[in-house]
Amino acid sequence: MIKAKAMFPLRLRLAFTLLIATMIFGGLVRGSWAQNQATPQTSGRPRRTEEQPQSTPTPPKKEDEVTLGSEDVVRVETNLTNIFFTAADKQKRFVSTLKREDIRVLEDGVPQEIFTFQRNLDLPLSLAILIDCSGSEERTLPEEKAAARSFLETVLRPNKDEAAVVSFTGEVTLEQGLTGNIARLRRAIDQVEFVPPSGYIGGGVVVGGTPPISGTQQTLAGSTAIWDAIWATSNELLSDSAEHTRRAIILLTDGEDTISQVRMQDAINRAVKADALIYAIGIGDRYQFGINEGALKKITEKTGGRAYFPRNEGELRDAFAQIQRDLREQYLVAYSSSNKARDGSYRRVAIEIVSSQPRSEDLRLNYRPGYFAKTPGSISPPSSKKP
Repeated sequence: MIKAKAMFPLRLRLAFTLLIATMIFGGLVRGSWAQNQATPQTSGRPRRTEEQPQSTPTPPKKEDEVTLGSEDVVRVETNLTNIFFTAADKQKRFVSTLKREDIRVLEDGVPQEIFTFQRNLDLPLSLAILIDCSGSEERTLPEEKAAARSFLETVLRPNKDEAAVVSFTGEVTLEQGLTGNIARLRRAIDQVEFVPPSGYIGGGVVVGGTPPISGTQQTLAGSTAIWDAIWATSNELLSDSAEHTRRAIILLTDGEDTISQVRMQDAINRAVKADALIYAIGIGDRYQFGINEGALKKITEKTGGRAYFPRNEGELRDAFAQIQRDLREQYLVAYSSSNKARDGSYRRVAIEIVSSQPRSEDLRLNYRPGYFAKTPGSISPPSSKKP
């Protein structure tokens, strides 16, 4: 669970907000019946929720009668599996010239009929910046924060994108919920700080002694729960993100998890179900702690993101610039799966280059390697790109 900065759990705040909204909505409905006139209004982009107002159903169109744009893909998502991918050459330059006939899609090894193929450069973003502020990040935390501020100031577009800031040690703290307000996000990042455990004298050294009354909190301060942070962010934060967006977790850590209650695979699965890419910036005190590159590569590749291991501030900013392009310069391929079973199973997806120009060996495709099939009665997030 993500702990709110003001010690008020995110889940409780969401429940309280829903209760107030229900009371207000009930009053408005009674008033509109009394006056026989109701004028619904909306502001901002709608949040994802399972309780949407019901509208008069219309007969569904056949697939071959639907003309697809980015909005239409969302409307017919119950029949489609949607995969975003990027293409880059050997010099890591993004390739934007691929066509439908250049690729083929396989699900569990079975070729699929492509329903639509298009570039997406203008989708809104819903980002969560996860900042490791445990002992191994003491020396590098200032440059992490500076790079995170610069990244958000560059990537977020007014009235279109949103981001949140989460810090973690052995526990997870929500510094700032999803917002498009750059000033709030900047203040939240500024407030992230290293909290030393009891007996800490610097450089990762902790001396013995009588533990303080708040020994549990001090133990948490001296540990790192990366998988818990990813699981909680996917489950509690990005599940409330705006509709029709690309969701991504930007993880700044050295990859050394010491105390998580959930496994790495559990965190991966939860991010996949939330349709969230994970981009990891492997950063920390290399001289004393090292970087767990294997763990960070695994969790990013399994969710369709990438891992970066900058050695200086310049490379750190370059990594953020590449992440920005990765999120913007994407292709969308949609297909109706030949496997109609609603069994909740994991389906493996592969995208292959089949044309001679460009050649497959000249390109690197980056995408999520699978998704979880829906089950009977399940409700997909409004903007989920994979069932």
